[in-house]
Amino acid sequence: MSEKKMNVEELLAKAKKPSADAMRLHPFYHGKIETALKCSVHSFTDFAIWYTPGVAAPCKAIAANPELVYEYTNKWNTVAVVSDGTRILGLGDIGPKAGLPVMEGKALLYKYLGGVDGVPLMLDTKDPDAIINTVLMLQPGFGGVNLEDISQPKCFYVLDTLREKADIPIWHDDQQGTATVTLAGLINALKVVGKKMSEVSITFVGTGSANVANSRLIFSWGVDPARCFMVDSRGILGKHRKDIEMRKAEYKDKWKLCTITNAEAREGNIPEAMKGADVVIALSKSGPGVILPDWVRSMAKDAILFSCANPVPEIWPWEAKEAGAAIVATGRSDFPNQVNNSLGFPGIFRGTLDVRARTITDEMCFSAAEALSDHVGKRLDAEHILPDMDDWEVFPREAAAVAMKAIEQGLARIPMTYEEEFENAKRIIKRSRDLTKMMMEQGFIPEAPEGEKPLEVDVETVKSAY
Repeated sequence: MSEKKMNVEELLAKAKKPSADAMRLHPFYHGKIETALKCSVHSFTDFAIWYTPGVAAPCKAIAANPELVYEYTNKWNTVAVVSDGTRILGLGDIGPKAGLPVMEGKALLYKYLGGVDGVPLMLDTKDPDAIINTVLMLQPGFGGVNLEDISQPKCFYVLDTLREKADIPIWHDDQQGTATVTLAGLINALKVVGKKMSEVSITFVGTGSANVANSRLIFSWGVDPARCFMVDSRGILGKHRKDIEMRKAEYKDKWKLCTITNAEAREGNIPEAMKGADVVIALSKSGPGVILPDWVRSMAKDAILFSCANPVPEIWPWEAKEAGAAIVATGRSDFPNQVNNSLGFPGIFRGTLDVRARTITDEMCFSAAEALSDHVGKRLDAEHILPDMDDWEVFPREAAAVAMKAIEQGLARIPMTYEEEFENAKRIIKRSRDLTKMMMEQGFIPEAPEGEKPLEVDVETVKSAY
């Protein structure tokens, strides 16, 4: 959709519509995912194969050779989506029950976009060690784990510890997923404006888990951290930030950023940090008005602005463009250049699972980012720096790129060529999409009746749908 200069009321109305629809449709469907069979059942006699006594044979085979669990069960394709509900979609600490709709949504995206079976697991604890121990105890039944919406700084500790101890891939989408897609968008945005990664100055507005991970991947890709600035709620990070230094054991990632960024020793807040910057990557709080047009005017020529707060970006895209930004990206689908984690994690985990990789490294994320940026191809311009969500072939291409990097790094248990994994991933993802389409056409997934008032759903209508 091309950008339109709409007034605030129109945009807010648009932003509110999905929430209104969600309040009508969630109770109609009673959730978004379910368990379905993948084996044939011709008669009740088949239960002797799938359960007792026949199931004892594969059980004994797995006991003799544990790796066979990937061949005889769905472990190979199952990811646990784990959250404690302490940092839900900008809503904050709303608890594990209130966070369950988000994790179900994540599982839906895994299945539809990546052909991966996601299982939402909400944990009734805020103790990071309890989360770690729970995941370690659960890992025999899963092929991987997606950590989601866990507050910082414990999210860093949980991820780092589990990546060290677990024998299945552990992924934190708020960190690694956001960073992968952001890097892909940045690679292409810099191509459009003709700037080199090694020469640009980047200002990161917000230092939550997303921008901490963004900075790590972007610095590893070749941006000089000394030329860059990080801004949190108290101002620009730097060695002058004694409040962080005093708690550096707890905020070790943040303190590290204080020591490697801001070589100029700038102090101040967002406007001071944005002055002269080539790029701003904002993941802070919902706007507008968090970033002002005058601050965009102070940036370097051909400025790039990622204004990714939801539901409303830190500055409206048309305001940023009028102030001189050459490229503007947001987290929303109704503006060009949507930076969306859903472009990343389904394909990344597809490739990881298919070669049975032991972990997901930054280098695998780099490969996914390159696949994302390359897939844009000739369509690349200032309003198209990332693939569209409906361009589904990007996911098997990501999967193949990630799988090849895992093999190259010696992390894969199953060897494949790029072409083999691309066709394999394409087949699995197409099956998932076709299955959903077929169930909708045949009424197994019913269409909800149109309605104006949320939650006023006829109980008998819901029951008859099942």
